[in-house]
Amino acid sequence: MRLKKGFITHESEGEQILVSSDTKAFSGLVRSNSTAAFIVNQLKSDTTIGQIVDAMAMEYDAPRDVMEKDVAKIVDQLVSIGALEGEVR
Repeated sequence: MRLKKGFITHESEGEQILVSSDTKAFSGLVRSNSTAAFIVNQLKSDTTIGQIVDAMAMEYDAPRDVMEKDVAKIVDQLVSIGALEGEVR
């Protein structure tokens, strides 16, 4: 899975904003904290949930099950706005 082309991110002052250049697909914006931004950045290339969790484990000191839930939540939110392409699970 990966972030669809046309979804653009911008980072400013510790916050990431995700917008779609195709207003027919999604006409809002998504604000992300640093953890969610890390997940979105991983989705800029083809990846899997397991690979994202592995990358988070190298970056953050948190229980793996917590990271798995965080990734699943963000992925579900991105799916709900049509921001991901490819096989999600």
